Amino acid sequence: MIKSRFAISLHIMTLLALDKDDWHTSTHIAGSLNINPALVRKEIANLKSGGLIESKEGKNGGVRLRKKAREIYLADIFKLAKGESNVLSLSKNMPNPACRVGRQINEKLGNILETIDEAVILALQKQTLETFKNQF
Repeated sequence: MIKSRFAISLHIMTLLALDKDDWHTSTHIAGSLNINPALVRKEIANLKSGGLIESKEGKNGGVRLRKKAREIYLADIFKLAKGESNVLSLSKNMPNPACRVGRQINEKLGNILETIDEAVILALQKQTLETFKNQF
């Protein structure tokens, strides 16, 4: 889920960065993503609650960046898309607590999952939305 949420959020943010002074509707953004506007609105709400975009209601309403693209790192977008989840996840099955591995596996994997998340964030912290959007 994180993979698609990050891709959708980054797509939205890139569109907004390319036309930074325009107000973009969820319908317009959904057309670029080729998905339902309701899915776009869900990600827009998340990006807005994270302080990256602002919205305006009404006939000429929509959303736009709240900060300059050079001030937004891809890590900022990733953290909002990620939420409390890890990039990778534990098994949905409950391991056997009587097993030597089963009783400790989630704790040991949890440490690895946190390390992976930190590595992804560090990599994404090296690129701004400005740099990313300049590829288009």
